Amino acid sequence: MIDENQVQNFVREGYVRIEGAFSRATADAARAILWRDTGCDPDDPSTWTRPVIRLGMYHQPPFVEAANTPVLHAAFDRLVGRGRWLRVGAMGTFPVRFPSDEDPGDAGWHLDMSFGVESPDFLSWRANVTSRGRALLMLFLFSDVGEKDAPTRIRIGSHLEIARRLAPAGEEGLSLRELAADEFAETADCPEAAATGEAGTVFLCHPFLVHAAQPHRGTRPRFLAQPPLLPAEPLSLSGPSPVEAAIRMALDRQD
Repeated sequence: MIDENQVQNFVREGYVRIEGAFSRATADAARAILWRDTGCDPDDPSTWTRPVIRLGMYHQPPFVEAANTPVLHAAFDRLVGRGRWLRVGAMGTFPVRFPSDEDPGDAGWHLDMSFGVESPDFLSWRANVTSRGRALLMLFLFSDVGEKDAPTRIRIGSHLEIARRLAPAGEEGLSLRELAADEFAETADCPEAAATGEAGTVFLCHPFLVHAAQPHRGTRPRFLAQPPLLPAEPLSLSGPSPVEAAIRMALDRQD
């Protein structure tokens, strides 16, 4: 369960790490499905010819079970509010990363957008100061992830800088193209953390947290999903949740 210290850290730092959020057996069952879909042989590294393979949405039982454990539901209640989030019905995209000296081509700092027109141009998608369309960014570890296994990089506290950046844009918000134009310069001095842990670990992140991939320098592929937690009702600047409190804190400091 998330205690008060973890909640306060979430508000200040932008994320909370939950070990054992789902079982290793569930992770193993899900990973077997993912291995099949990569077209690679888990026992033959010669078949691991690309630095990253992106897999789509997964609705099978192991994925739904991983996202809907009592531990996670309690955490969603604590960070977003009871009755204010939607049950996760599918695990989002999987960027499966393989050991490689090749540049994966997708390791830049970014923010996950939450609304906009349906478009293949992901740079046109938007975010606004009340995080329309997204209650949390989530990182689900379906394999053990060490420091060399391409853990997601996190800029600690970057969510506060992004809230201040989004505030003047109001309800319309900003596109990823606009936000990334200066490579998120306002967050460049934020300390970094790595999303490491055993299979079954979940990082629950503020929607505005700036993060990035990195090349894989380990020995075993990394399996991670990054689904959003969707809100059941719009968030607001006066809302009661820690997600909303973090935005208020950022804007109060700006004033």
